[in-house]
Amino acid sequence: MVKSTTSTPHDAVFKKMMTHPEIAQDFLKIHLPESLCKLCELTTLKLESTTFIEDDLRTYYSDVLWSLKTREGEGYIYCVIEHQSTAVPHMAFRLMRYATAAMQHHLDSGNKTLPLVIPMLFYHGEQSPYPFSLNWLDEFNDPQLARQLYTEAFPLIDITVISDDEIMQHKRIALLELMQKHIRDRDLMGLVDRLVTLLITGTANDSQLHTLFNYLVQYGDVSRFSDFIRNVAERVPHHKEKLMTIAERLRQEGHDTGLQKGRQEGLQKGTRKEALRIARMMLKSGIERDKVLMITGLSLDDIMANSP
Repeated sequence: MVKSTTSTPHDAVFKKMMTHPEIAQDFLKIHLPESLCKLCELTTLKLESTTFIEDDLRTYYSDVLWSLKTREGEGYIYCVIEHQSTAVPHMAFRLMRYATAAMQHHLDSGNKTLPLVIPMLFYHGEQSPYPFSLNWLDEFNDPQLARQLYTEAFPLIDITVISDDEIMQHKRIALLELMQKHIRDRDLMGLVDRLVTLLITGTANDSQLHTLFNYLVQYGDVSRFSDFIRNVAERVPHHKEKLMTIAERLRQEGHDTGLQKGRQEGLQKGTRKEALRIARMMLKSGIERDKVLMITGLSLDDIMANSP
């Protein structure tokens, strides 16, 4: 979103006229559908300076955004002005995108609920009448299916309310769902039986097991991770070697990560210690304190706290 700019004579004259509240009110009273007009308190109309038209399209389109009060709270009327002599398809989808952008702008301003945004198209091209539907759902190959999808609640997979017994029936995805459902549990030992069952049925390969156990190590309660792995391995003898290998690999990765982190922290501590030594030496040599701080990157507090 950027500040509105005028890029064509069409844009300039339209916006100039719409800066007059009484003209804007007449325009909307005449052209808004009656059912929508009744929702709006047009006397509260305010011209906003925001535009949603992309930079590379401003030769062809401009837009006007009004804020106003509606019976449902704050709302907006958003009008796109099409300057092209020939109408182009997908304008309904474009209007939908811009209306959604206006809603996001409203939320970004600190509001908690979505506003009503009424999109409009002002067309004055050579082709008459305007040849395309302005219902964006008509742009799909199967508009009826699109209406079903986009006017109902979207599918939700709420793993928190699905029972473990049901998850166990979910074939190859069961192990992932089970782990993610219980990742915040204080004690994962209760998962051993179910995990053993999934391993026996062959629903996870070595790579998947490594990924999932690594996930447990990083985000789960790992205080009993070794016991957890050992319990699983003892219950599935033909997977025991594989599981213990994975566990050892994870431990080694953790060890290597810890060593690397330790080296980095040690290096940082060593660098700081050397900087302090140099700073003290420079100060003893009579170099101005401000120059010492600038050269070493230390703060005055650092030097004072480590003074002998």
